[in-house]
This record gives sequence, structure tokens and C-alpha cells, in this order.
Amino acid sequence: MADTLSSAVNQAVQVYIKGTKAWFADEEEAWVSASVVRKEETKDGVKIIFQDDNEDGREHVFESTYKELESTRGSLLPPLRNPPTLENTEDLANLSYLNEPSVLHTILTRYSQRNVYTYSGIVLIAANPFAHVPLYEPDIIQQYSGKRRGELEPHLFAIAEDAYRCMVREKSNQTVVVSDGSYTHYFIHSGAGKTVSATHIMRYFATADDKDSGKIKDASQGMTEVEEQIMATNPIMEAFGNAKTTRNNNSSRFGKYIEIQFDNRSNIVGAKIRTYLLERSRLIFQPESERNYHIFYQLCAGAPSNERKHLELGDWSKFHFLRQGGVGTIPGVDDTAEFELTQKSLSLVGISVESQWHIFRLLAALLHLGNVEIGGRNDATLSEDQPALLTATKLLGIKTSEFRKWLVRKQIITRNEKIVSNLSPAQATVVKDSVAKYLYANLFDWLVKVVNDSLSCQEEGAVRTFIGVLDIYGFEHFKKNSFEQFCINYANEKLQQQFNQHVFKLEQDEYVKEKIDWKFIEFDDNQKCIEVIESKLGILSLLDEESRLPSGTDAGFCNKLYARVNDPCYKENFRKPRFGNSSFTINHYALPVEYESEGFIDKNKDTVPDELSVLLQNSESSFIVGMLQTAMAAATAAAQEVKPAAPAKRGGMAAAKKPTLGSIFKLSLISLMDTINQTNVHYIRCIKPNEAKIPWGFDGPKVLNQLRACGVLETIRISCAGYPSRWTFVDFGDRFYALVNSQYWDPNKNPDINKLCKVILDKYIPDKDKYQIGLTKIFFRAGQLAYLDKCRRERWDECTILLQKNMRRFIVRINYLRKLELIARLQRVARQKYGMYQLEMMRKEKAAIVIQKEWRRYIQRKRYLQQRAFIIHLQAASRAYVMRQKFASLREHFAAIKIQSLVRGWVIRKAYLAKRKHIIMVQACIRQRLATKELAQLKHEAKSATHFKEVSYKLESKVVELTQNVTQYKEEKTQLSIKANELENQIKTWKDKYGRLENKTHSLEKSLEETSSIENQLKSLQDERTSIQNEYKTSLERIKKQDQEISRLQADLNRQKDEIHKLKQTSVQQLRSPISPGGPFSGGSVAGDDEVAELKNQIVALKAQLSQSLKNHPKRQASINAYRTLSPQRGDRRAMSPDRGRSPSAAPRGRSPNAISNMRRNSIGESRTEPTKVVYAEPEQMVPKKFGQRGSLDAEKIGNPEAAITKLLQDSDMIEEEIVLGLVHTLKIVPPDMQKIPAREEVMFPVHIIGKCVTQMWRLGYMAESERLLFRVMDTIQKDCLAFTGDDTIVPCSYWLSNTHELLSLVYSVEQELEREMHYNSIHGRRAVGWHDFEKLVSTMKFELQCLQDNIYHHWLFELKKKLNRMAIPAVIENQSLPGFIASDTSRFFGKILSSNNQPAFSMDDLLNFLNRVYRTMKSYYVEPYVIEQVLTELLKLIGVITFNDLVMRRNFNSWKRAMQIQYNITRLEEWCKAHDVSEATNQLEHLMQATKLLQLKKSTLEDIKIIYDVCWFLAPTQVQKLIQNYTVADYEDPISNEILKAVASRVSSSDTGDILLLDNVSLEESDYDQPEPHNVTATSYIPDYLNIPNTQKFVGLITALEQSRPQRMESL
Repeated sequence: MADTLSSAVNQAVQVYIKGTKAWFADEEEAWVSASVVRKEETKDGVKIIFQDDNEDGREHVFESTYKELESTRGSLLPPLRNPPTLENTEDLANLSYLNEPSVLHTILTRYSQRNVYTYSGIVLIAANPFAHVPLYEPDIIQQYSGKRRGELEPHLFAIAEDAYRCMVREKSNQTVVVSDGSYTHYFIHSGAGKTVSATHIMRYFATADDKDSGKIKDASQGMTEVEEQIMATNPIMEAFGNAKTTRNNNSSRFGKYIEIQFDNRSNIVGAKIRTYLLERSRLIFQPESERNYHIFYQLCAGAPSNERKHLELGDWSKFHFLRQGGVGTIPGVDDTAEFELTQKSLSLVGISVESQWHIFRLLAALLHLGNVEIGGRNDATLSEDQPALLTATKLLGIKTSEFRKWLVRKQIITRNEKIVSNLSPAQATVVKDSVAKYLYANLFDWLVKVVNDSLSCQEEGAVRTFIGVLDIYGFEHFKKNSFEQFCINYANEKLQQQFNQHVFKLEQDEYVKEKIDWKFIEFDDNQKCIEVIESKLGILSLLDEESRLPSGTDAGFCNKLYARVNDPCYKENFRKPRFGNSSFTINHYALPVEYESEGFIDKNKDTVPDELSVLLQNSESSFIVGMLQTAMAAATAAAQEVKPAAPAKRGGMAAAKKPTLGSIFKLSLISLMDTINQTNVHYIRCIKPNEAKIPWGFDGPKVLNQLRACGVLETIRISCAGYPSRWTFVDFGDRFYALVNSQYWDPNKNPDINKLCKVILDKYIPDKDKYQIGLTKIFFRAGQLAYLDKCRRERWDECTILLQKNMRRFIVRINYLRKLELIARLQRVARQKYGMYQLEMMRKEKAAIVIQKEWRRYIQRKRYLQQRAFIIHLQAASRAYVMRQKFASLREHFAAIKIQSLVRGWVIRKAYLAKRKHIIMVQACIRQRLATKELAQLKHEAKSATHFKEVSYKLESKVVELTQNVTQYKEEKTQLSIKANELENQIKTWKDKYGRLENKTHSLEKSLEETSSIENQLKSLQDERTSIQNEYKTSLERIKKQDQEISRLQADLNRQKDEIHKLKQTSVQQLRSPISPGGPFSGGSVAGDDEVAELKNQIVALKAQLSQSLKNHPKRQASINAYRTLSPQRGDRRAMSPDRGRSPSAAPRGRSPNAISNMRRNSIGESRTEPTKVVYAEPEQMVPKKFGQRGSLDAEKIGNPEAAITKLLQDSDMIEEEIVLGLVHTLKIVPPDMQKIPAREEVMFPVHIIGKCVTQMWRLGYMAESERLLFRVMDTIQKDCLAFTGDDTIVPCSYWLSNTHELLSLVYSVEQELEREMHYNSIHGRRAVGWHDFEKLVSTMKFELQCLQDNIYHHWLFELKKKLNRMAIPAVIENQSLPGFIASDTSRFFGKILSSNNQPAFSMDDLLNFLNRVYRTMKSYYVEPYVIEQVLTELLKLIGVITFNDLVMRRNFNSWKRAMQIQYNITRLEEWCKAHDVSEATNQLEHLMQATKLLQLKKSTLEDIKIIYDVCWFLAPTQVQKLIQNYTVADYEDPISNEILKAVASRVSSSDTGDILLLDNVSLEESDYDQPEPHNVTATSYIPDYLNIPNTQKFVGLITALEQSRPQRMESL
């Protein structure tokens, strides 16, 4: 029986027990799964029957003898299927059973769940989805930046990041090899996505942040010029080197290797491109349904009309080189737009527009050259007047006759003569096509050289390292394979060899690193196949030898191959065909390929006749000449490196031999392999899942062939040859700990994981050769894990049976105890019911007795109440009679007393009135005497000049008032006159009517038939006439009275005018003559002269000041406008209205604070010394700056505060310096109290002091000084705020943001106050001077203050976001503050035992404390509530976005316990927001909240998925799929089935633009700031004692005194 089997084979057979799943080959699906139904073992062999898992009734039978199994070491057994938990693994190397069907099934499972990337050890497998997937957005790039491979899902960005990290860490060069593994019949290339993958990798290097070094790309600045040029190479190379094939709309027809160069700081400084084997034949021929190179169709569609006419271009269908495939357009591609993109890209890499049109001219010439028709039978004929020929030669700049001549003829040069012969039509056509291919190939090489010259770093030594991206063609196998396929497959053989060696080296390094005993792994090397191609007598050497012979043919080449290469040592790699002598077969690593030798010689030569070459080199087009010279220089350099295939027969005739295409390709390939071998290589294999490009379609056999071709399965085979399965100690112990006693893994005993693993291995695998124990891993031979899994399954079955037995016993006992308890309860209930019945009877008996007692009491009480009521009524009647008698007596007595009191009062009142009248007469006499004295004194005072001015002002006011009254009376008189005229007209009307009625009455009286109604009517008319007459008389009397009043007022007015005239004459006389000694100014004539002189000086100064202000008005306006450019702001990003009330034109705001200060100094230096005042015609405002009032400078002793202020402002620089230094720059901000918010009066606002000073300067006309002061203050505030970073910005930025808004509000308030004053003065006939300049200045200040607020806010938010960006994920996602639901980083049982208590960098308390600090600071400094809401909303938006994006991208992390922790953290945030009155801001956390709900909901059935979509309606389908896909099941949860994952993936639509994976990142630099409305501010004058600003303090004291001296005026305003 099985005794004859070795232990390894016996173990492999024993694994196949009932229920074991294995794989069987299938023609349609490649492999199908089946489960073991039964196993029959005999003495000679074994028979295993499997039931197909997909088709009921279909069986698979495996039958073999033990002898066969032993000879094959069990390899005949069906491959085992992995557990469901591993079938969706992200790395194929983690599969327990690493075999071909398991690899295919894992890729299929992930692909059906919309996962296009899968790791296979060092290789990234990329399956083309043929649909738009949101995997390459900028947010995804930033997610992978700085992450180690394995932290996030497989992605080509992870490979790019790994390459970048290796370059930075090891300072070594890297290479990313992007190739496909497809081979197709009949068609070239598969459309697996190589070009797109390579493009995305380059875009990643150009745009990703370097988070480890702290370098973050500025989103507003975009990529650097070098990075843009690197990205611009893709459209250029695709336009000139890509074409549409049947299987791919953008297939690369060449290979390229791009070196992205980095300096010592890991910045991109340049790039270099190397190309390989451009498919030249595509230029002249395209298979059906394919196109030529894109650039030709772009030129035909996008060229402007003038150039199109000049180049004689038309539709693509008119050109032979473009219409052979029958397709000229690609669905969804706009060739016109692509042409514009190509032109833009050419400009970016440094090709001028003129050179571009030289390129397009050459392309047009090639198209016309393809339309040249060559005729004839034996000898080729070509007409010189053929339009296509003429156009082509004109565009090429060559002679038509010469070109025609050497197209149809050839010249052979011998030693003595030149022989010219005619070509056949076919040969002439080949020459024409060769010229076209020659020109296009040289153009392509020239483009590559120009691009390299533009992109390469010119600074010597600047390039430290590079990362190469190799976009190379995959293995090709067609119905007819030619020279191109031979070179492509040769390149793939070299790459596969390098890949196998690299994989083997890594395998070997792994063994050495783990220090295990190992033997050399044998694997099939393809060195023999490569030797067949490139050895000294290989195919390429023989091809070059035959190509150099003048009479070399393809048949001769084949004969040499059969003679020299058909060696026994190469029989496994080279075969001669059974029929024919024109082909040969090479057995490549993927499959054998038969090559047709036809055309090998011509394609290898790849030359044009020398005559045509010389003709082109002498072209009139300097562009073509320069292009060909560049190509010849490159060819000469390559020829120097080529060793001659054979020595020259005659030394004298030895000539320079041109390098063949095969030799050039071989050398470039060797150079490429040397470059790759000197770098650290990363591999990306692109897979095409189906031939029809159906979105998310999967063809199993097709994919399996590609996996074989790209070497993925070869990698697996190499791994299986040694120790294919390798598990860490923790992983192994976690899976197989149950196989041994619990004493080895009891958490309470601190188990040793190494000891546990050794006990398991010693017990179940006694053969030491079947495994090796390394330093950190355990290595297993193939099949050992399957045996351990079988033992584990049996152990779990035993444990399950034991649990079932005990659970059943437990359930039966529980049922017995429950019945026993039920019986006891029934007894208790019955006794309870009986006792309640007896209790009820006793209660009823007692109730009857109580009722009887109460009824008897009621009867007796009723009788008693009736008797009592009768007695009370009798008593009341008796008492009422007695009281009435007493009341009558009292009333008579009271009347007598009242009469006596009235008489006595009248007597006393009469005496009092007499005395009061006497007293009043005495008072009147005394007051008359005092008034007379006062009148005399007033008349004396009226003679003084000052009093005269005051009286004059009052009289003028009175005159104005009287004038207004006279005008009003005149208007009333006019109105009354009009009314009187109307009444007179109405009376006349009534008189006429009355006369007619009276006549009618007389006539009626005479008649006998007079009725009573007419009499009544007559009576009423008479009454009406009487009333109208009375009204008319009244109106006349009123008019007379008004005329009298007007006359009286006119007389008063004339009298006042006379008095004013007399007073003026008197004042003039007093001013001209000295004051008499007896006057009130008894100081003598000297004093009077001084006073008069002072008045004259004041008048002269005012006139001079007025004229000066009028002269300098335009200059002042220009000065004010100059300041408008000094906005201390961050660039010109935000254009806003300078003023909410007005819209003056605002100049662009400056960018640099230094430039602001320089411009400001220049403007100040040019300003004039005389200020422009806002002058009001009031005495207290008419004091000029240069004529100060008398008095001390001490604010307490000063007599005139305004004069003292004027003198103090003479040295405004001192005040300005004190304010800027003392109140802004060196101000010590009182830190906020985190426990109690201070009252507003307790907060020191320095801008109140600044506002008071500036307001007074405006009142006195110091416009330039005030403007300079405000600009210096704003500039200092901005510089101080921008100097802070991190947490240090919270207090100063919040404080100064509040102060800036206070200052803005003060400016608004002062503007309104001064506007009211101006309006008041204009009403009273006093006009303001300089008001227009003042308005401009205020508008500028408001605009600048708004800009300052904007800049402070953005810098503050930038620093807060940077801090919060580091805190959010650890605090919200990683922190676990909910007790009882702590989740470990792994769901493994043993991993939980060994897991460490690593706490996140920040906790939720840290985050809330940070938000509290920001909030309390803003509250303490009274920042506007609207701004507080803005700040917190922006911060919470940042938290919501970055935490949600992190949660979506997390792997092996998302579980329901984690979701509860995150939800608890979100709840704490929401409670904090509600407690701080910003509950609306919690809407920013909705995505994260619904994500946590999704993780907590059930996901077992399709109905559960429907519920998830209903509950989580805020999430996009892609986000739901990602969260469910990354969900980590607990030990007690069933894994999410593949059917559920497929159903979720089916809801994702590639056409839905709103279906995004990651939310748009919140920019750290940009923050929208909505300016709050200004509020009413009352500036305080409080200055703390610790501020050393004596002059400013004195200034403020004078302002306060001045304000207190004018209360009446403020009240009037």
C-alpha cells in the first residue's frame, strides 16, 4: 500500500481528505475547482473522486499508482486550492499553495472586485480594466507618497515610491521595467497598458511629495519647468512613435528607456531618453483596421488652412500611407486637439515654432512620397510631372529629376567603372519606401536627441542618481514573423534572463540573510537560446555577414543558419522546418516561434542608395540637412563600436562599413542590460484580460498564457524549487498554535513564539529536510503546509466535536433546570392567587361597615346645619336694624363738621393770596433793577471784537431764521390768497345760483300747486348760503391778520439788519482806533494793538493755508493714490472691493513686504511738509499748525488742548515711533485665560489708542502723517504675525486679527462721524476743505486693513492646518479611547498576544485641547463670532477629509471595533462643537461618520449590502466598495464572500464622474476668508502703566480733554 511511498509523497496523498478542494485543467476557464467526495486507496495506487464546485453532477477523477507518484514526487496530484481567506490576497507569495491555478484564481478574484493590481513577490501585476478607474488622481499620488510597500493596496505608485525610497536611502540608481507578458497571433501588441503605466510612473515622480524630507509640492505653483518638460515628452513620443492597432488604440511601436535624473537633494534636474527599434515598416504599410503613426492624422486634421494649402494636405484618405488600414479616426480621440497638445509639448521641450513647421513639412513630404506611383513591367517608369512627385521633392528641397532618376535606377561602383542599371517596379517601390523610412527614422532619432539636449542636466556633477523607466514591448508571435518580431523576442529573452537571475539572486539573498542551510536551486536558464541569437556564429552574426555581401540573399542567410547553427548543443533551441528552406524556428522561453527569412537582409541593412542619400544631404532645406547630419554622426559613433564580422579580403579596398540594424540593436540592448544590471530593478507586468477590450472582462486561458510569457509563473517555479513557503514565526504560530497543548501558547504564561513553532514542527514534521528555521522566518518545502493544514483541520474537527458534546450536555441540563424553576414558579403563583382572593373578601366586609358609619354621620350633620342656618339668619336681621339707627345719627354729625371746615379754609386762603401778591410786586421791582444793570454791562461787552464776532454769528443765524420765517409766511399768504379767491369765486357761483332759485321761488309762489318739498329745498339752500357767507368773512379776517404779522416780521427783519450794520461799523471803528482807558481792557493801547494784530495774523494764516491747499490738491491726490499699491497681502489671488460702501479703483496689491516698505518710504519722502486739513468753518478747528496757542504742554495744565496737540504733532515721527514700537512691535500680549473668558473691558486693544491718534490727526489735517503711521502699523503687524510658526501663531495671530478688525471698524465709525459733522456744517453754510482727499485716504485704509486681515487669517490657518494635519489621523483614526472595545492592529489570535502597546502620537484629548486652545484664544480676544465659525469649520473640514481618505486607504485595519472607536471620537468632536455653538461644522464629518456606520453594519447577504447603500447614502459607490474590500473580519466573523464583493463592485460605474474614491484634499495654503461686517466701536483711552510711551500717553490725554470740552457740539450732532 502506501508503505512504499516516501514520507513526503505519503503526506501529500494524505492531504486529500473529504472536503479538500483542488484544481483541474479546463479548456474554457483554464482551471476549475472541485472538492473531494471520496478517496479509494488500494495496494497499488490511489483513486480520488472530486465533485465540480460550479457544475452539479460533473465529476473529476484522479487515479495513479504509487510507483508513478513516487517517481514524480507527487507532482501528478491535483493542485490544491487555497482557503477562502487567502484567495483575495494582495501578494501571490502569501498563498499557502503557490501553484498556477491558485495564481490565476487570485488575479481573477481581485479583478472581479475592481482591483487591477496584484503583487507577486517583487513583481506588480497590472490587469487592464478597459474602463476609467479613479486610481491615478493627485490625491492618490499623495496617499502613496512616503508609504512603505505593503502599507497600502498594490499600485504602480507603490512601486514608484519604493524605487524613489531605495534611491534616496541607498544612493543608488533604480530601474522600473514596464512590459507586457502577452503574445498574440496575427496582431502586434496587446494593449495591456504599458505606455499608460509608464506615463503614470513618471507623473508620480514629478508630482509626489517627499514627506520624509518634508518637501511638499506647492499646488499653486505646480510642477517645475524640468518636470513639465519630462511630462511633455509623453505626447511627443506617443505622437511620433505610437499608432492604433487592432487590440490597442495607442500602441507603442518602439521601446524606450527614460532616465529621470535627480540631484543630491533628490530633486528632478533632468532626463534622458533612449529608444529601441522603431517599427519603420508601419510607415509604409498598416494591416487592416490599424493606423499609421498618430502624428500624420493629427497633421491632416489640425493644420491651419494656410499651412494646409501650402503643404497641399487634405483628408487622410487621400494618402496611400494612411488609408491602407481603412481606419483614420479613433473613437473618443480628437486629432485636432491632440495636434495642439503635440505642438505645445514640442514648444515645452525647446523646439521653436519654425522648427516645428519644418518637421510638419517633412511629414507632409513623406505623405506625398507615398502617393508616388511607379509603373512599368520589367523596368520601372516614373513620370516627372506626377503631382505627388513634384510636391514631395519641393517640400524636401531636392531636384525632381535627380530624385526620379535614382528611384528607378541603381548604380554599381567597381574598381574601374560605374555601372547604372534599371530597377524593376518592385525594386523601385522598395527604394521609395526605404527613402520614406530612412527620413522618418532619422526624424525620430533627431527628435529624441533634441529632447535629450533640452532635458539633460547641463550642470556638470549635478546628477547624483537616476530612476529609469523602461517601456518595452512584450513577446510577439504572429502568423508570419519577420525581422521586427525576431528583435523584439530577442530583447524579451535578454530581459527574461535578467529577470530570472534577479529573482534567483533575491531568493539566494533571502536564504543567506536568514542563515539557513540550502543547496543550489536548479532552474531552466535561457542562455542557450540567447547564444543561438548573439554568439559569434549566432543568427545576428550570420545575418550581418550575409548583409555585407553584395550578392547576399535571404536564402543564403538561411542556408548558413542551417549549416552553422544547427548544432546538437542547440537542438533544444533552434530547429529547421520540415518543409521549405525559407524559415527557421527558435524555441523561446515562452513558446517556439517560426520566423520567415524573407526581408531579413533588406531590413537589417536598412539603407538607401548612396545617390539618394547624397541628394538628401544636399537638400535646399537646412533643417533636413542638419537632421541627417545628426543621424550620420550617431551612426558613425555606433559603427566605431561594431567589430567587423569578417576581415577584409583586400586591405587596399577596405572601406568604412555601415552598421547594420541588427548590430545596432544588439549593442543598444547590451548597453541597456548593463544599465539595468547596475541598478536596483523593479518590475511591472501588464496583463490584457481579454481580447475584445470588454470592460472588466476576464479570459482565463488568455491571462494564463500571458502569465507564462511575462515570467510570473517562472518566478513561482523557481521559488517552488527551493523553499516556496516562508512564514514568520508569528504567522506560523497564529495559524497552527492549536496543534499543541495550550501550555505552549497560554497568554498568561508569556509564551515563547520560537519555542512554540519548534514544538509544532518537531511533532508533525519529523523530517528536518522538509523545513528550515531561519532568524525570522520558517521555510517549507512544497506540500508541507498542505499537510499541516490537514492536521490543523483534523485538530479543529476534534475540538469542534468536543465542543458539540459539551454544548449538547449543557443545553439538556439548562432545559431541565428551566423546567424545575417553572414548576416552582407555578406553585408560587397559585398560592398567591388564593391569598389575594381571601384578602379581597376581607376588604369588602370592612368597606360595608365604613359605608354604614358614614351614612349615619351624614344624616345627623344635615339636620344640625339646617338649625344653625336659621339661627344665624335671625341674628343678622336684628343687628341690621340696630346699625341703621346708629348710621343716621353719625351722618348728621359729619355734615356739621364739614361746613365748619370749609368756612375756616376760605378765610385763611384769602389772607394768603393777599400776602403773595405783595411779595410778587417786590420781586419784580428788584429783578427790574438787576436786569437794568446787566443790560448796561452787556452793551459794554458788545463793543469788544470777540463778542462782536459771536453776536454777529448769532445775528446771522437769527437773520437766516427770520428769513426762513418770512419766506414761510409769504408762502402761507400766497396759499391763503389763492384760497380766498377760490372762496370768492364759489360765493359768486352760489349768488348766481341763489338768484336763479329766488326767481324760481317767486314763480312758484304765484302758482297754486306749490308743494312742501320745494319749500324745504329752498330753506336748505338759504341755510347753505348763510354758512358760505360766514366762512368768507372768517377767511378775510384771517388774511388780514396774516398780512399784519408779515408786516411786523418785515419790520423786525429791517431792524435787525440795521443793528447788524451799526455793530459792524462800531467794530471797524474800534479796530481802527485805540481802546479808551476807561474800557474793559484797561491794559492800555499796547494790549489792544496786540489783540488786533493777533486777529489779523489769524486771518492771513487762514487765507494762506486755504490757497496752499488748493494749489497742492492734485499733488496730494497722486500721493494718496500711490499708497494704494502698498497692500500687505499674499499675492494677487484675492480681488475684493476696497470698500463695502464705495468701489474706488484698487491697484494690484504688492507681494513682498520689503517692497512695500521701500515704496512707502519713497512716497513719504516726496510728500510735502504742509498737511492737507479737513477744515470746518469753526473757531476751534481754524487753528493752523504753525501758530500754537499759549499754555503749558502738560495735559493737566494746558488751557487750549488743540493747540497743545498741534505743537505735539510738529514732531510726528516721535509719536509714530512710539506707537509702532510700544503698541505693536514690542507689545507684550497678555496670554488668554483658558478657564475664564475676560470681560471686553479687561482686554487691551492697542488699536483703540492708534485709532484715537489717527482720528485726531485727521481732524487737524495731518493726512500724510496719519497715512504713514497706519501703513507702518499694518506692516509691523503683518511681519510680526508672519514671523510666528506652529503653535506660536495661535495667540498673536488671533490677537492681531481681532485688533485689525477693531481698527477697521473704528475707521468706519470715524468716517461716519466726520461725515455727519460735514453735513452739519454744510447745513449751516460752512464748507469742508480737503474732504475728497480724506475720502480717498479712508477708502485706501479700509482696503489695506481688509487685505491685512486676509493675510493674517491665511498664515494663521496655514500653521493651524499643518499642526492639525499631523494630529488628525492619530487622534481620530488610531486613538482608542472607548474602553471595552480595544482593537489590535492585527486580527490574529497569537498576534494579539505578542502585540505591543504602541500608542498613537496624538490622542483625542490632545486634539480637543488643541481646538479648545484655539477657540478660547479667539474668545478671549473677542474675535468676531463669524470668524470663529469660519476657522473651526475649516479645521473640521480638514479633519473630515484627511481622516476619511486615510480610513479608505487603510489595509488590515478596518473592523467594527475600530469603527466604534472612530465613531466615539467623532461623537466627542460633535459634542465639543455643540458646546461651542458651531454645530453646523459637524457636517464636515459626515463622510467619516457614514464610513464608520458601514464598517459596523452586517455584510453577509445582498440584502445587507442594500441596507448599507441606503444608510450610507453620502458615500460614493467606489468608496463603499473600497471600505468593504478592506474590511478586516474578526476571528468569530465569517469572511465576506466573493459574491458579495462582486455585487459591490458591480455598482461602480466608470462613466460616473462623481464616483470618486478620495475626497478632494483641503489645501494647506488656501483658505477662504469672508470678511465680517464692521461693528460699532467705542475707542477706549486706557494705557497700561507698563507701556513706556509718554508722548503717546500725553497725546491721548489731550485728545480726551479736547473731547470733553465740546460736549454741546457732540450733542447737536
